[in-house]
Parts: sequence; C-alpha cells; structure tokens
Amino acid sequence: MSQKLPDGFVYLHEVAPSIQKELRYFSKNNFIGKPIDGYQRNYIIISSKAAKALKKIQQLFLNEGYSLKIFDAYRPQRAVAHFVRWAYVLEDTLMKKQYYPDISKSELFKQGYIATKSGHSRGSTVDLTLINTITKAELDMGSCYDFFGIQSHPFHKNISEKQIENRMFLRKIMTSNGFTPFENEWWHFTLQKEPFARTYFNFPIY
Repeated sequence: MSQKLPDGFVYLHEVAPSIQKELRYFSKNNFIGKPIDGYQRNYIIISSKAAKALKKIQQLFLNEGYSLKIFDAYRPQRAVAHFVRWAYVLEDTLMKKQYYPDISKSELFKQGYIATKSGHSRGSTVDLTLINTITKAELDMGSCYDFFGIQSHPFHKNISEKQIENRMFLRKIMTSNGFTPFENEWWHFTLQKEPFARTYFNFPIY
C-alpha cells in the first residue's frame, strides 16, 4: 500500500506509466553497494509539476523510438545523510572499482561528488537516461550513472561521437522542455521554476 504524499507530490507511474525506472538506491547497485536509507519501496516520487513535464518529454522520445528511464527523483534528506556518513568511513570502498576508480574516497567532498544537501530532496530533480523501446537497452552515454569522474561531465570529449550524440539528444529534449542540466553529470536535470525551491523534504519512499 502506498503512502499519502505531501501536497504537490505524485507517484510518477500514476502520471506517466510508460516511463521506465531502475531505482538504484532501493538496491545494492549503487556507489555504496547497499540500499539507502529512506528508499523503502521501488517507487519514483516527484513533484506533480515535474511529473507533468516528464510526461510531455516521454511522448517526444516515444515518437522517436526511445523511452526515459529514471534512476532517481525525489530523495529523502535521510538518504543524503546516509551518503555523508558513508563518505567519512574511508575504508568502505566496496564499489570503488565501478563508481570512482580514479578518485580517492577522501576527495569526494572536496570535488563535489558528495554534499550535505541535494536538490533531489526538493522534489523536482531527476537522474535519467534513455532506452531503446524495442531492445530495452540503455543508450551508451560514455559513462555509467553515478560515475564519479570527468567522464560524466556532459561535454567530456574523450568519448565516442555516438556517445556524445546520445548525451546531446537527451540534453536537448530535456532543456527544451523546462529542465536545467547539471554541469558535472550528464544524467542530472532540475525543473526550472521548481515548486519547492527552498524546501528539503525527508519523508521516506514507500
């Protein structure tokens, strides 16, 4: 049974059911290697304003044979606190090889990969990619989601032309339809004029 959400929030599948999901922080497949505090159900929660914008964007991609796939949207503040606690335990490097092979864990704060607050907790930021609707395969973006390194910067040059093309395809549609990109992560977009720009929520996902 799902919860009663705060006013202004929705379950994304109730607004745009064709959008695919892989809620990484509900699983062990993330940079920590275990489920994250606050992710109690495999649901994407997001502001209703952002959900409506994503519904429109999804249809544009479907028309081209692609679908959005969301890795994260609303993120409880308690999950951000989990990231911070983990970052201080320097010997816990279970997922280093996959997610931050070239960066010392002690540098994650200094380089901005871990922070005490996240725009995700305001409810209108999404981490996403594209999949082919026939094969269900993710488009090759040149780095995996949540990879800590310069390879994830949207305009990183040391990737193939096709990988650059895929990134720019995603970026163009997102930015043309109300979302602002993040300079360090190709997958990260925030709704312009987000409804809760100064509020960091902490209700769990269930």
